[in-house]
Amino acid sequence: MFFKQFYLGCLSHASYLIGSQGEAAVIDPQRDVDQYLEVAEKENLKIKYVIETHLHADFVSGHLELAERSGAQVVFSSSAGVRFSHLSVAHGDILKVGTLTLKILETPGHTLESICILMNDSSDPAASAKLFSGDTLFIGDVGRPDLVAAKGHSAEEMASHMYESLHNILMKLSDDTEVYPAHGAGSLCGKNLSSERSSTIGRERQFNYALQPMSKQSFINLLIADQPEVPAYFPKDVELNRLGASSLEKIPSPSLMERAEAIVEMQRGAVVLDLRTAEEFAQGHIAGSYNISLGGQFASWVGTIIEVGTPVILAAKNRAQIEEAVMRLARVGIESVIGCLSQEDSNWLGEPFDIERNETLSIESLKNFSLGDDKPLVLDVRRRAEFNAEHIADSLNIPLCELSQRAREIKGERKIAVICAGGYRSSIGTSILLRAGISSVFNVLGGMSAWKKAGNCVTSEQKITV
Repeated sequence: MFFKQFYLGCLSHASYLIGSQGEAAVIDPQRDVDQYLEVAEKENLKIKYVIETHLHADFVSGHLELAERSGAQVVFSSSAGVRFSHLSVAHGDILKVGTLTLKILETPGHTLESICILMNDSSDPAASAKLFSGDTLFIGDVGRPDLVAAKGHSAEEMASHMYESLHNILMKLSDDTEVYPAHGAGSLCGKNLSSERSSTIGRERQFNYALQPMSKQSFINLLIADQPEVPAYFPKDVELNRLGASSLEKIPSPSLMERAEAIVEMQRGAVVLDLRTAEEFAQGHIAGSYNISLGGQFASWVGTIIEVGTPVILAAKNRAQIEEAVMRLARVGIESVIGCLSQEDSNWLGEPFDIERNETLSIESLKNFSLGDDKPLVLDVRRRAEFNAEHIADSLNIPLCELSQRAREIKGERKIAVICAGGYRSSIGTSILLRAGISSVFNVLGGMSAWKKAGNCVTSEQKITV
């Protein structure tokens, strides 16, 4: 048997290629599919099936392109409503890949059409079964139940389905069944995902908070509480996956813009997305630009902060950054880049653009600031659950996903020190406040991690002032 997990860190996404006797299946592929074809060719495997555990919301899948290039069948649950030729499966159906038996388990809860795939190898009866659990069962968590509210299904209803799927189906599997989910830590498809890439049913039964003994109603209440934000691009990605996304080759590479051309497009409503680091952004950037660097969950935050469909101009150090950004945006279905500015080709930090700067703060400087008469307001842009667990005393919490709409709540002439967990989200938040006309903004480098590492105090008291 051949088995390989592919892990895409920027989307916390796991996909899989399994094979036997010259046949293969790919489970939950990412949009750029060359790697699956290359590995299959290397291992002398022909891809027979491309199996989706559900209609993904957080990324665009390459299932249609992969099927067209390999001759495989795309496999979806019969309840997915897919709009292209595919193989529909239901609970108990069996797919064969060489000596591998893939049993379909219907496990609604994250979505109505969610399935898991239970794999056994007839050539090795003593080997543990493998469960490809999609977004139903994660390592340390289970799938969030609130993503289909727009379809008329409440979070409570879906959490009820999840409880039944877990306890009536998955928890009846043997403890040594290996678990391979579609996501890890950092994904917005759950709230407590582990960074580990695999587990077993036995380990999850013992350590997963959602699988501890409790009533169904207690499970529902627990699961629907404190779920993270739902980025605006999620519904778009669901529909792209239902229709089948186009090949990446059809997405044009953005052309370099003349400065005057970029200004015209900005006047028409385009936004500038600065891909550089927080430090580089602070030293000088086009006024009104967003700073979402390539160093973190880039595409997810672009889809959260910038309205879907908005024309985007990429501003970067070089063309390599631009090409990476275009690919990562395409993975989540954002294809509205209309041009780019590259310092490699022309230093755009000057006229006729209005160039502005902002200051950064080290943890030591923030502490010294806080002890003086000119004490800044510490604005914590982490999620509420993170803030509630621990934060700097007297700080204000406005989650980053809400900051654009709530920036007006920040009053007066007081300096603003923006902080997050490690410094990535705070730079995005700083750019949002600058766009809102709040000029006395400091981005705290290193975030709460550095604050605590330096031995500074934190609290969980909910005393929040503006």
